[in-house]
Amino acid sequence: MGKRLRTQRRGRGTPRYRSPSHRHVDDVRLPAFGEGAGTITDLIHAPGRTSPLAVIDFDGDVDYQLAAEGMSVGQKISVGSSEISIGNIMTLSEIPEGTAVHNVEKSPGDGGKFVKVAGASAQVVSRGNIVVLQMPSGELKDFNPGCRAAIGVVAGGGRTDKPLAKAGKKHHALRSSSKDNFHVSGVAMNPVDHPHGGGSHPHVGGPSTVSRNAWPGQKVGRLSPQKKKKKR
Repeated sequence: MGKRLRTQRRGRGTPRYRSPSHRHVDDVRLPAFGEGAGTITDLIHAPGRTSPLAVIDFDGDVDYQLAAEGMSVGQKISVGSSEISIGNIMTLSEIPEGTAVHNVEKSPGDGGKFVKVAGASAQVVSRGNIVVLQMPSGELKDFNPGCRAAIGVVAGGGRTDKPLAKAGKKHHALRSSSKDNFHVSGVAMNPVDHPHGGGSHPHVGGPSTVSRNAWPGQKVGRLSPQKKKKKR
């Protein structure tokens, strides 16, 4: 009897692929209030994230934000001001061209959706009725001028410079992100374990594309492209 495919096990929610959310510090979102000021009280490690977090005290209310390169304990952070300083949170319409930003909102008030990984930053290209940002991938993306972002580059950009060196370290590093540290190809499996398995030598043995309407256990390899739609 074969076993479930890896994608099926992940969807079922087995403990092996369940993220240890009890270790996670907080869901980092830009502050909901319009204007305010706070002080960085600590910079902490956050399991499950690639970057450290800054603990900010907003008049007694503790908030967590992504730490940016150059942040320090005791630094003042403002929300809604017009001062261009690392860590400050502003609307895109007020940020000058060429400024590096991170934790960019997709729509005004959603708390930040883009550019949140360590070492990443987007650059403001132009402003007007829409604000154009150059994303870390090089893509130029349009945003509502009312969307907010934090100034600076996300800290922790050198995390990949030092090798993990041991399989155990890689296991624990990926465990916090609910990822597996090894991957066995389907062609290396037995036919009962994977649709690509079996044969006297590793080969797919059939088309590597599969219909989008196939049942979940058969959706391996590449999904077939959608039919060309007629222009209206």
